[in-house]
Amino acid sequence: MQTVLFHSTIFGPIHSRRLGTSLGVNLSPADGKVCTFDCLYCEAGFNAQGPGRAGLPPREEVRRLLREKLAQMRRDGESLDVITFSGNGEPTVHPEFEGIIEDTIAARDEFFPGVKISVLSNSTQLHRPDVCRALERVDNNILKLDSAVESTMQALDRPTSPAFSIAKVLPQLERFAGTGIVQTMLTRGSHHGVPVDNTTDEEISALIEAYRRIRPREIMIYTIDRRTPEQSLERIPVEELRAAAERITAETGIPVQVSA
Repeated sequence: MQTVLFHSTIFGPIHSRRLGTSLGVNLSPADGKVCTFDCLYCEAGFNAQGPGRAGLPPREEVRRLLREKLAQMRRDGESLDVITFSGNGEPTVHPEFEGIIEDTIAARDEFFPGVKISVLSNSTQLHRPDVCRALERVDNNILKLDSAVESTMQALDRPTSPAFSIAKVLPQLERFAGTGIVQTMLTRGSHHGVPVDNTTDEEISALIEAYRRIRPREIMIYTIDRRTPEQSLERIPVEELRAAAERITAETGIPVQVSA
């Protein structure tokens, strides 16, 4: 079974296709996965591997480790574009997420003023006021919407809560109109013999209607880059991604960044 990618709370810097030189913050356990989605394409593997034994890192530990790393990078004259919350699961499920964002802003301002703070979120915790307040404070609030067709979203993202749905998340995403960034993973394949494809004309049309409703400041579309737990999934050619991006921008007026 494919296992978690990151075995520490602070990792990198690494080069991000979308964000540049990125210092990662992993709010999931260093030895397991905690996520409210169980995506077919997740580079950290399926949730079945379990949450491990380490537990979620406490706020004070995250603060200390981040400050130590930023201080070291400044001493060494290293460059940095962004501090990115991602890792082995969904960062916004951390019960101290809002406080951790507050600490991160303070550390960024002290050691690397001007560096962006990004959060890669699957949008499942937008019903929580504390999470929304925190996301409103970061520079790049990157929110997932892989499909606006319920059956496709359920098949591709596999939310762990039966209460999560497109109908519920779209109004929550509207809260970030003009400031949030929506990211969409495009791929196709099958799972247990059932086709999964969010690249069809019907799918792109549904996404366009959703983007119009959400009105994000930007859209990011990308495709798989590493080994995925569902190995039938395809990497979409860059030409196809660019064609989809051109159509989306033409029909919504929203800029689209393509990562291949």
